[in-house]
Amino acid sequence: MGVEKMVCLVSRTGRQFQRYNKGRRQVVGCIPYRFKLSSDGKFSDELEILVISSQKGHAMMFPKGGWELDESVEEAAARESLEEAGVLGNIGHQLGKWDFLSKSRGTYYEGLMFPMLVTEQLDLWPEQHARQRIWMNVVDAREACRDWWMKEALDVLVERLSSPLNQPKENKTISISIETMC
Repeated sequence: MGVEKMVCLVSRTGRQFQRYNKGRRQVVGCIPYRFKLSSDGKFSDELEILVISSQKGHAMMFPKGGWELDESVEEAAARESLEEAGVLGNIGHQLGKWDFLSKSRGTYYEGLMFPMLVTEQLDLWPEQHARQRIWMNVVDAREACRDWWMKEALDVLVERLSSPLNQPKENKTISISIETMC
């Protein structure tokens, strides 16, 4: 008998439980990545980066959203990746923190980004009808991403993964439960 995986297909909404720091809404996201499979079925050292479309479909970005009071920063990053991109994986050490101006709100936000080594890509996920997801090489992903601070986070990830001395010793595995999602 196989194990069935059940995921709540509804994204969290509303801002009443959002975290703020010095008046700036805190948003958290991931750069989902994997190593490309070569023709012989083995993993190569070539990185592939997952980018997603904005809800209106006019721009490409990495999964990100509000960090809520009832979750750790890593849980928020994993939740956003599941909701927006339909991927699960291992969260690495924070890539950095950026202050940026929200184009839609005209206010400053604080953005925290994490790497996520993707271990599973789901066929069904909460925002599958609102977003497209595309695996790209690093150069194309950097070019496609609209936000300067996300491009900087990608640069940090690439530098970290290309230098054995900079790689984290361990990644956190964050499990998302139905209770966390709903």
